Amino acid sequence: MTNTETYAVPAGFGSPELIGLLNREMRKRWSAVADRTEQMAGYALLAPGKMLRPMLLLTSAEATGGDSAQLLPAALAVEYLHVATLVHDDIIDDDELRRGRPTVHAHYGVPDALVAGDFLILNMTSALLECTTVQPAAVLEAARVLSTAGSDVCRGQVREAGMAGDLNCAVGDYQEMVALKTGALFRGACRAGAILGGATAEHADAVTRYAEHLGVGFQIFDDLLPYLADSPTTGKPGTSDVANMRPTFPVLVGYQAAGDGDRRRFAEALSGRMPVADSHRLMRELLITTGALDLSRARAAEEIARARESIADLPGTAAVEQMLAIADLSIARNR
Repeated sequence: MTNTETYAVPAGFGSPELIGLLNREMRKRWSAVADRTEQMAGYALLAPGKMLRPMLLLTSAEATGGDSAQLLPAALAVEYLHVATLVHDDIIDDDELRRGRPTVHAHYGVPDALVAGDFLILNMTSALLECTTVQPAAVLEAARVLSTAGSDVCRGQVREAGMAGDLNCAVGDYQEMVALKTGALFRGACRAGAILGGATAEHADAVTRYAEHLGVGFQIFDDLLPYLADSPTTGKPGTSDVANMRPTFPVLVGYQAAGDGDRRRFAEALSGRMPVADSHRLMRELLITTGALDLSRARAAEEIARARESIADLPGTAAVEQMLAIADLSIARNR
């Protein structure tokens, strides 16, 4: 896919009108660049993705009673930050597939991919500063919120690396890591949107709670996808977690539920000693026999139910409905 091809997002995450708006703006900014650094950033941005965090920023502004019409640059800002983390994550995990095509480092090399990720992070600030019709204090606070979210993602990444191969990791510790690595950008997007839209403190807290529960539920379901769908469907390697000896939520749940014999098989599947495809097959078998897939689905559904409850009383009815639909779809998807 070249930077001039159509920017597409999977159906369901947000209204077609909102998706189209984000689509057009992203292509306008990144499809005709000439500089190599911008080309790399455009390669990362103009791949089929959910655009979930930009939509959460805009709908959070509307759901809390604000007007999102002038917040498009801020919505793009949070996508820049998110995609930057993906570029760097793919380098860390040595994954060569993202959104159905070669990762940035597979296409351009690791050194340039590192620079492209950094470039996107810095563009987040530039994009936020385009919100000139918003009160400067609100823009400053939104920048603080998104910067803190980015810092939390880094903390979560370090925690995740420290858990590699540790099947005795507490599920609670894993959820704390997820709240940082995945939940932080959901929280940052929703809270920044509310702040930029002029929300009350109570309403900003409501969308923040929604985002925190959504982030955990979303990631638990994401952990299930390698065992529920194939790589062509998900757009990324299904074997990445076992290849990186990552004890994901269903793996920890399954290990806790297993007997001694199956625990030894879990340890072998996550040891890094088996061929990756064999490890993945064994892990899937164990997650089925221990009931971990069903238990994890149920846990993700609990988090989504709490996310829905958090925004039930917000004033922006139409936007709230979109946020409820996003929550539901987060645990009913194949990518």
